[in-house]
Amino acid sequence: MVITFKDRRSTPVNSVKGFMLLILVFAVFLITIGLMIAMPVWQTQIQREKEEELIFRGEQYVEAVRLFTQKKPGSFPDSLDSLQKEKCLRRLYKDPMTDHGEWNLILHYRGTTEREGKATEKVLVAPLRALPSIDRPQILGVVSSSTEPSIKIYEDQNRYDQWMFFYGKDPKKMPSIVY
Repeated sequence: MVITFKDRRSTPVNSVKGFMLLILVFAVFLITIGLMIAMPVWQTQIQREKEEELIFRGEQYVEAVRLFTQKKPGSFPDSLDSLQKEKCLRRLYKDPMTDHGEWNLILHYRGTTEREGKATEKVLVAPLRALPSIDRPQILGVVSSSTEPSIKIYEDQNRYDQWMFFYGKDPKKMPSIVY
């Protein structure tokens, strides 16, 4: 009696397993390609949402300074906390364009400068951490500390640190900036 063994590699079950593995590898490849295409779109969408949030939060600070000046005529807040204490701002918002969330502050600059025979108003832009070293600060508003380029053009500006949100701003007549 002769015993013969069949080669298991040639059975139909193993051929189906190999074909399924090939289909699985191809499916993973297609999913990877799809994600590589979708990621930049998602990142752009997230950045656009952050830009809208930046505009909303900046305008909240402008409105809070306006309310503060109505409650205390002739004065401006000396800290962001004073906006919250005077109930002009429900809560302190973080800068959505940075990881640390700290704003640069727009402060009233004492004095004017002559430009082409006309007096031009100046504003001082300083980081929040520099506020204690400034004598009698008068906060007008906030500006992002991010120097990244923006997707959206906001008031003819294409970087977040140029998107200024301050009380009394006239987009047609922007003041000189002192850093």
